[in-house]
Amino acid sequence: MEAKQHTIQQIERALTKVVTKCRAKYEFPVLTDIHIQVKPDSGEMLIFNDDDEEITRCVVEEWINSSEEDFFNAITPVLRQCIQSMQKEWETLPVLKPYSFVLVDDEGEIVCDLYLVDDDTLILDKDLLKGLDEELDAFLKDLLKD
Repeated sequence: MEAKQHTIQQIERALTKVVTKCRAKYEFPVLTDIHIQVKPDSGEMLIFNDDDEEITRCVVEEWINSSEEDFFNAITPVLRQCIQSMQKEWETLPVLKPYSFVLVDDEGEIVCDLYLVDDDTLILDKDLLKGLDEELDAFLKDLLKD
């Protein structure tokens, strides 16, 4: 799904509200995850803290009654792009590391990780580490041959 500029602005405005509200509410780092829930029928995007308290919400007009067959996979790159573009703002959040932004469904089940930060490590895409286990197993097997 190629997002329109207006859609990106709506998402970034909601994410900016997260930064503003979290800075105002939390003096010390307490959050560990931020949950983003999108309802494809209404286009509503809700953002919660890890205690399921709503931080903000908005309606993304482009997503109302979306005809995308795999809606969540289609919006994931758009959300990642918006989150990544605000990387400097996330550094100022009162958030304990590791923390992540996750996309959740209506039941609150994680659909995918959008953005994960753990001290010096930043993972933007789950496919980044795809196949790592197999590579490490092969390396260890090769190492133990000697």
